[in-house]
Amino acid sequence: MRRRRQTSWIQRWSRYLIGGIATAGAALTGYLTYVKFSNGAAACPIKGCDQVLASDYATVFNQPLALFGCLAYIAMAGFALAPLVIAEDSKAELKQKLEDWTWTLLFWGGAAMTVFSGYLMYLLTTELKAFCIYCVGSAAMSLSLLVLTLLGRHWEDGGKLFFQGIIVAMITLIATLGIYASGGDSGVRAAVYQAQPANNPSAEATTTSGPAEIALAEHLKAIGAKKYSAWWCPHCYEQRQLFGKEAFKLIPTVECSPDGLDAQPQACQAAQVQSYPSWEINGQLYAGTMELRELAQLSSHTGPSDFQYSLQTIPRDMPVIKQ
Repeated sequence: MRRRRQTSWIQRWSRYLIGGIATAGAALTGYLTYVKFSNGAAACPIKGCDQVLASDYATVFNQPLALFGCLAYIAMAGFALAPLVIAEDSKAELKQKLEDWTWTLLFWGGAAMTVFSGYLMYLLTTELKAFCIYCVGSAAMSLSLLVLTLLGRHWEDGGKLFFQGIIVAMITLIATLGIYASGGDSGVRAAVYQAQPANNPSAEATTTSGPAEIALAEHLKAIGAKKYSAWWCPHCYEQRQLFGKEAFKLIPTVECSPDGLDAQPQACQAAQVQSYPSWEINGQLYAGTMELRELAQLSSHTGPSDFQYSLQTIPRDMPVIKQ
């Protein structure tokens, strides 16, 4: 009874709170993973969400970053709730050991997720210059998990805990910087191309254009629309597949990658392009791969609309370009 009186409410409920927040985080990142795999648009009141999801930073090791976040949240939920399934009066020694180990794992996981989320917030403000409510929400959840872990139990050795936190933070930050630096554009180039030469042209579409695709391409050209892209970008390739090889040749395309063919990175910077592909239509910039019906609506196209392909039906395997 004396021990129970000395235990604060947050310590009694911390594992439940951590488990609940981690479950919510897993649901959020699981939804974003589904959006990324399905090439859909996230339900978001502002344009920044899709802009961030379409950026290079949203992919790691050629997989959606949200997928790794989802796995991290699931692990945190497991660490928090695992000791609760063991009854107080049975297997007391096992329960105590499991509690000790999982508290340590919760602290390591919370610290790592907070540092990584902090770096992503830095990228949002300095590189992407976009606001994503999902990203901010996930960062807040990560920080909450760390705070609840620190307050959720009585840590006997504060110095040891601080030292562990510094080590975890350093390892996380170094690994994060290494992943993005060595992968270069989220590792897309290394995964798709082999021995690419300088000024490598974009991979050509393998689909064939129909009259509707050609009519839309001619309309976009006539109104001065532009597509900003990078030769190595898989989403840009998907956009070419939607049009087909004949129609896409009609569309004015600005190459943003400095090592691309006829590169115009200054023009992309002047247009404030943050992700690829991006469309400039009637003075407005739209980020992400667009369904042809979306492009027709945005450009006030009144021609035929019986387009052959959608993001669910196009072939997505980019051909390997060899030197």
